[in-house]
Amino acid sequence: MPKKVIVLLAEGFEEVEAITPIDYLRRAGLEVTTAAVGASRIVTGSHGIPVTADAVLPDLLKAGKAAASAWDAVLIPGGMPGAANLAASTETGALLKEMAAAAGKIVAAICASPAVVLAPLGILAGRRFTCYPGMEEKVSGARWSDDKVVIDSDSAGGSIITSRGAGTAAAFAIAVIGKLVGEAEGKKIAASVLL
Repeated sequence: MPKKVIVLLAEGFEEVEAITPIDYLRRAGLEVTTAAVGASRIVTGSHGIPVTADAVLPDLLKAGKAAASAWDAVLIPGGMPGAANLAASTETGALLKEMAAAAGKIVAAICASPAVVLAPLGILAGRRFTCYPGMEEKVSGARWSDDKVVIDSDSAGGSIITSRGAGTAAAFAIAVIGKLVGEAEGKKIAASVLL
């Protein structure tokens, strides 16, 4: 049975940081569900590109499919105002906190989202992370790194995976694949797209 990943999309998300991971994760055989944070399945990115999500988060909640038990990983792109819109969503916050607290789950965030979404929820407390340059100044109680991708795993097998921005989206996706299905699969996908 393939591992399941939910990608949360809010108005103003950074397109490359969402679409690249969605594409690479699906190439790796993962079951990826895109969920719009809001009432409409059509979500417009920060550069005006509309994307039709597979579902809307409120409907998944009603169906009981937005709990940590339904997913192996949750991934959130950055971009503004996308990250701020994710942070304003109580449903998003509840899912992220539940995933971060559950054993063996992955919470993956890129660009502004580690600082704007994860940090206010307490998810980065005591953890290593990276984010878009300058955004780390908004975060306290965590250890910032300028690495392109940072994987901070815990003793229960869970991981927080963070990355810097659109230019690191491919490496970010490969890191998520590596944690979910093994580094060999991550390397295979990287080679197939000439990364």
